[in-house]
Amino acid sequence: MTEPSATLLLPGDPPPFELVNPGGGSTAVLICDHAANRIPGRLGDLGLAPGRIEEHIAWDPGAAAVARRLSVLLDAPLVLSGYSRLVVDCNRPPASPQSMAPASAGVPVPANAEIGAAERAARLAELFHPYHDAVEALLDERAGRPSLLLSIHSFTPDIGDGPRPWQVALAYGRDGRLARLLLAALRCEPELTVGDNQPYAVTDDTDYSIPVHGERRGIPHVLVEMRQDGLREAGGADRWAARLAGAYRAVEADALALP
Repeated sequence: MTEPSATLLLPGDPPPFELVNPGGGSTAVLICDHAANRIPGRLGDLGLAPGRIEEHIAWDPGAAAVARRLSVLLDAPLVLSGYSRLVVDCNRPPASPQSMAPASAGVPVPANAEIGAAERAARLAELFHPYHDAVEALLDERAGRPSLLLSIHSFTPDIGDGPRPWQVALAYGRDGRLARLLLAALRCEPELTVGDNQPYAVTDDTDYSIPVHGERRGIPHVLVEMRQDGLREAGGADRWAARLAGAYRAVEADALALP
């Protein structure tokens, strides 16, 4: 296999991350690992059929829109990834087979079938690490201030195991402190079915952002998953951002008092 040049991004390609409202006064810090479905120009369409890049395999539809609106409502800083998770998944450990998945949800990704060492290194160096360095730098700058980390995602209404009943779900690993507070707040709305570590839980093998930026720092954190059909509705992203902002404000004082 021919190795690409050491540079992945071309002049004019968008940056690997976007930093929104870095000086925001909120205690909340927002990140969005699967914000974009963009592919660097050098990689073309990754060999995917037309339309595939719009699907969930390439990003979390609606997550960035919710995160941006939530940033405004809470006056919170936000870091968004700049490229598709099919190029490199910013929420997978680099050693994971799913970091540059050869297939996603049964869909082959031809350009990922046999990635050489130089290309793998370029994707990590130019896309993965700059995004996480930006998150690290933001949290470092706030070291003297209380911070609560929220990672914003979305999930499909159904998958191979059938329909998913949860409109929203909260995921965590070793530390469920903030998740438990938000679970209680969201469950005050009787029309919501709220998942507790469903359909996904956070683990060291499957996740990167929460273990690294939340658990290792010892700051309260949670991964928020919203079902995508609710985000596709007109005004859906705004409604979910308002709902999450309300739940956050309801638990903020208790979360900041966590031991």
